[in-house]
Amino acid sequence: MIKNALKIAVASVAIALLLTFAGTVWADEITDSINEALNQYNNNDYAAASESLSYALQLLGQKKGMQLQDLLPQPLPGWTADEASSETVSAVVMGGGINAERQYHRDDSSVTISYTTDSPMLQGVMMMLSNPMFAAANGGKLEKIKGRKAIVKYDPGDKSGSIMIVVETRTLILIEGNSVALDDLKSYASVIDYQKISDLP
Repeated sequence: MIKNALKIAVASVAIALLLTFAGTVWADEITDSINEALNQYNNNDYAAASESLSYALQLLGQKKGMQLQDLLPQPLPGWTADEASSETVSAVVMGGGINAERQYHRDDSSVTISYTTDSPMLQGVMMMLSNPMFAAANGGKLEKIKGRKAIVKYDPGDKSGSIMIVVETRTLILIEGNSVALDDLKSYASVIDYQKISDLP
């Protein structure tokens, strides 16, 4: 039964990755690792096959992270930005997922935009977006930004807040700011290319 499960996993990962990344430099390394896993499986070396598959999945996570990273917006006029970064988070940390993040600065103001995809924690956010009572109970309110449902929280006292938007039930966009106006947060939320994020494989 374990052998069958591993065989299905190897085949599923191989097909998905080959279809998605065939012909690229990334695909070479990913498919090499998958082929190595298949050979190890055929030689009954299940531990090594599992390790090779894990490595291929890690490479895939890095690839997806770089795609998300490239879609973080440029700084608005008058702002500067740090270099964008991305990482694949282990399943033991908040259920796992792929994150991309960038920080923006203007005088004492700061805004952080992060994208998280393929994470189980999105289920809780989807529940809040579908039920205004959940959003209000958590200190937020539902609004629409560029036609998409958003949970907006803002404290005018310390000029801090956040905006959460979910794209295609799989990518969480979080815009957080300190020493900023609410309009600053909404401006950053408005320049994100949601369609390109939605179109990512």
